[in-house]
Amino acid sequence: MTFAREVISRNGLERLGTIIEDGDDLGEVLALSLRAFSELMEHGVVSWETLTIPFVRKVVCYVNMNLMDASVPPLALGLLESVTLSSPVLGQLVKSEVPLDRLLVHLQVMNQQLQTKAMALLTALLQGASPVERKHMLDYLWQKNLRQFIYKNIIHSVVPMGDEMAHHLYVLQSLTLGLLEVRMRTPLDPYSQEQREQLQVLRQAAFEAEGESLGAGLSADRRRSLCAREFRKLGFSNSNPAQDLERVPPGLLALDNMLYFSRNSPSAYSRFVLENSSREDKHECPFARGSIQLTVLLCELLHVGEPCSETAQDFSPMFFGQDQSFHELFCVGIQLLNKTWKEMRATQEDFDKVMQVVREQLARTLALKPTSLELFRTKVNALTYGEVLRLRQSERLHQEGTLAPPILELREKLKPELMGLIRQQRLLRLCEGTLFRKISSRRRQDKLWFCCLSHNHKVLQYGDMEEGTSPPALESLPEQLPVADMRALLTGKDCPHVREKGSGKQNKDLYELAFSVSYDHGEEEAYLNFIASSKREVSVHQAEVGRWAGEADGQALTALCCPQFYLWTDGLNALLGSPMGSEQTRLDLEQLLSMETKLRLLELENVPIPERPPPVPPPPTNFNFCYDCSIAEP
Repeated sequence: MTFAREVISRNGLERLGTIIEDGDDLGEVLALSLRAFSELMEHGVVSWETLTIPFVRKVVCYVNMNLMDASVPPLALGLLESVTLSSPVLGQLVKSEVPLDRLLVHLQVMNQQLQTKAMALLTALLQGASPVERKHMLDYLWQKNLRQFIYKNIIHSVVPMGDEMAHHLYVLQSLTLGLLEVRMRTPLDPYSQEQREQLQVLRQAAFEAEGESLGAGLSADRRRSLCAREFRKLGFSNSNPAQDLERVPPGLLALDNMLYFSRNSPSAYSRFVLENSSREDKHECPFARGSIQLTVLLCELLHVGEPCSETAQDFSPMFFGQDQSFHELFCVGIQLLNKTWKEMRATQEDFDKVMQVVREQLARTLALKPTSLELFRTKVNALTYGEVLRLRQSERLHQEGTLAPPILELREKLKPELMGLIRQQRLLRLCEGTLFRKISSRRRQDKLWFCCLSHNHKVLQYGDMEEGTSPPALESLPEQLPVADMRALLTGKDCPHVREKGSGKQNKDLYELAFSVSYDHGEEEAYLNFIASSKREVSVHQAEVGRWAGEADGQALTALCCPQFYLWTDGLNALLGSPMGSEQTRLDLEQLLSMETKLRLLELENVPIPERPPPVPPPPTNFNFCYDCSIAEP
């Protein structure tokens, strides 16, 4: 800075400007002058707006000329970039004097420095242009195959891309996507004939045959009612779709996306709409509502309408590998929404949850920077709902530090104790008893029976009871099964009471709920058969388990709500000395391990836990420091 001020105070800039304007030497002297002039101006002592028009035009000539030293054009382009970004008046001069075709010529020269400076001036000109001019300029550049050239010769070049070029590609992507902002901010006009026709095209593409057959010969009111019903089937929240598209963002951009999908992927569009509009199980995925929200989501992920960052380099190679990249990305996203909706077995109440998962799927895949739309489609479809849950769990564990080797070792030491607590809880619940229904050969469920475990865990006691009565006392149950006589636990199709009923469709729902205990009855083998109410129905209230948790040696336990099927199969396995291998036991153990580990590590909060224990120091060279107790003191 001191040197720059000294040179400028001694008219150094004017002398350099004279060398550049005269242009007597188009070789090393000119190159050095351009470099020195740019570096002196970068200190901000002199404003770029003080440059004269003849000087700027002379620098423009160096950009447009062919026969000169190879180091001159990049320096001239860099100087013009600074002029364009710093002075609106001189920027317009540069825009009028430097044709876009000339910049395209410089971009096609296999010189990384020249390409970078040409791209820098190009993005500077685009940033200084009005929205209308910018659109015309970008349309012209795409017609000249600039996108294809960038994709093939810059992104996939053998030479690694520099940070400066990455930033300019980010700016170019941001400015191109910014053209969508006008549509994103414009709500649908219910009085626009063109927009009403577009909505009708969208409806007819999905229900054309059905609408023509049903609408023939109907009155105008009846046809309007039919159209309103079809718009409802299409997934609009209102019978008048204009009310849905009044929201900005996404405004008309959502309609553009839906029309693009229906025209360019008609079979996928028809399949999506018809598949969901014909469902009657409340699991239909609303196409229009999903499209509107997905458009908002894509605008947020791609930062549509946001100002360009001065340092960001976060561009997507896929953007330059595909025409109409935003609409194509929507086509992939809307099919992903339908796929994820079915994987989650979602209903209308779960809409926001599904969109959160779709956001995560798209964001994670975009972060991988796939180089093509096909690669993006493959990766995002491989990221299923189950995989998203697994990644969330893994990241949460990493964030909490629970995957560090010392923490894993602590968890292993805690497992036996916590498994004992789960076993104790299961047996306590068996002692409280459960009411089961008997299922006869006619599928009637009008008979009830009660079964419980004795307090000394020696006998299963059971008997019939009437519906509506309170659970009987242990002594009043007539039947007993000694635990010592029990042989094995059977589940599913292995149970005799399910196997005897055959494999008809009406019995398939019992397979997952059935379990039996085989036991010795004299010299024969007999069975005590159960049908649980549900695998998902909680058999014990949280308050009851919370009370038990407080009584169990004061351990820090949460309310373990165990479904009836898992409760009894785990408890019976515990009585038989078999491992409790149910999914519910695994979830309970993980929950208890997580809480117990956190409690043990409370004192170590914000203390980094090393991956490996510190090394044991070597033994001392001698042990003279030890006190010899055998020597008596005088």
